Amino acid sequence: MQSDGGSGRYDAFLLVSFGGPEEPADVLPFLRNVTRGRDVPEARLAEVAEHYRHFGGRSPINDQCRALCAALRARFAADGPDLPVYWGNRNWHPLLPDTLRAMAGDGVRSALALLTSAYSSYSGCRQYREDLAAARAAVGPQAPTVDRIRAYFNHPGFVRPQITAVRAALDALPPELRARAVLVFTTHSIPLRMAASSGPRGDAYVTQHLQVARLVADGVAAAGGGAHEWQLVYQSRSGPPTVPWLEPDVGDSLRALAAAGVPAVVVAPIGFVSDHLEVAYDLDVQTRALAAELGLAFVRAATVGTAPEFVAGIRELVCERMSVDPQRRALGALGADHDVCPAQCCPNPRAALPTVGGVGDA
Repeated sequence: MQSDGGSGRYDAFLLVSFGGPEEPADVLPFLRNVTRGRDVPEARLAEVAEHYRHFGGRSPINDQCRALCAALRARFAADGPDLPVYWGNRNWHPLLPDTLRAMAGDGVRSALALLTSAYSSYSGCRQYREDLAAARAAVGPQAPTVDRIRAYFNHPGFVRPQITAVRAALDALPPELRARAVLVFTTHSIPLRMAASSGPRGDAYVTQHLQVARLVADGVAAAGGGAHEWQLVYQSRSGPPTVPWLEPDVGDSLRALAAAGVPAVVVAPIGFVSDHLEVAYDLDVQTRALAAELGLAFVRAATVGTAPEFVAGIRELVCERMSVDPQRRALGALGADHDVCPAQCCPNPRAALPTVGGVGDA
């Protein structure tokens, strides 16, 4: 899928996302696309389908991708670079082969892609790259080459809007609860085996999230929001109970905090780029209801979405990759991630773990 990562050769930008159903009739076919080859029972798909029906059978994710594409087109038009913006999904329309076919028809030869996953893991990076490679193979020799923008978890354009969002969420709490609120940072749980083989060193997924959580908590304190206890927890687990996944689950975390006398939580989904279904349902419906049951005041911080600083950050990452002398900005000790993934990075665990991966639209 990737070429040599050189400078200045791109003639298009491609947003690559997970995809989601647009109407009730799409829900089960979409879920079957997501879980193809993983032996997920139909009963489990029917259970997840109910989450979509809570929102009229339409996932928020496609509209959020359309909004991000529109914001990027406006930003590119105002400040450059002069690149057309395309969008393709892994699991629902517009599917990647169709988008790459359209790009080829428009004369695009080399594109730079942003994945709507900021962190390193098989499901969050390599699987996207595998699907891009499969899409290029389906299109044939005329398909454009596609390079992906580096993992951007610690880029200022991704971190700083989250600091603003958490600060705003804290301000939404009653003053008498605010100082004692705990910041609960959430991300998608993945199997332990996948987490243990993420990135070149094999610990990237958890390490990267911990750094972002720390950067956001410290940034909130520096911005006048006060120092708060915080923790990283996991959500949206999927798969058989015999396969161990990252813990603690957000629900277990809230139960422990309530038992310890914590009066309020700010839940910040730092693992996600937009308010798609696993935010809108798993947090805003299920987790919020649990918090009410436990007597915890609950506020959910916004994801970065189309925040101007995030859009500007994507533009900066595009310009960085096109530059002969890039600045490569990053916050925290981990530094800027690699442009081209090493061969051993985030290996595919599917042969040993046939049921990995969620069935939402992260």
